[in-house]
Amino acid sequence: MDFKTFLNRTFTGRVPWTYLYLFLIPFVNWGFDKIKTIPLPTGGDWHPLTVVTGLTLVVRDFAQREVGHYIFLFLGIGLILSYATSDPTVAFASTCAFAISELVDWALFTFAKIPLSKRVFLSSGISASIDAAVFLAIASQSIPGIFNPWSFLAAIVSRFIGCLIVYFLMRNRDKREAEAAKG
Repeated sequence: MDFKTFLNRTFTGRVPWTYLYLFLIPFVNWGFDKIKTIPLPTGGDWHPLTVVTGLTLVVRDFAQREVGHYIFLFLGIGLILSYATSDPTVAFASTCAFAISELVDWALFTFAKIPLSKRVFLSSGISASIDAAVFLAIASQSIPGIFNPWSFLAAIVSRFIGCLIVYFLMRNRDKREAEAAKG
């Protein structure tokens, strides 16, 4: 996509997934900063927004379909907004986690030549683990108790559930479209 097309699509509102992605980045970071964690019976804490984080990674895939490689521009804007609305440690943890996981996600989503539903599932599934590890390790500096094996597992499972839901929805849509094309 050339820059003129990108600007036209972006400023005429034809990129709803991209706008949602841009909103979710600072929202999730604000939420990690302001919403309290839930203690796990096995020790450590779980944060309810980890589910939204998993969905954010899936939304990113749809946003990339809308704006191509310009997705990194929206990631940068979202992270700048995070620094303005969240604890600096949480924003820094998010920046590091997003930077690493988004590069993995982008590479898998861009270069894997498999059906969209499988690309979304694979890219989100792998990047979710990386995102959780990096974020929890750094965020534990300002959210005591959040980085432990149980919290890490809960974060990955939460993200994976979000990815799984979207995968099944997309797979069913792909099947319907394939059947419609045959008949």
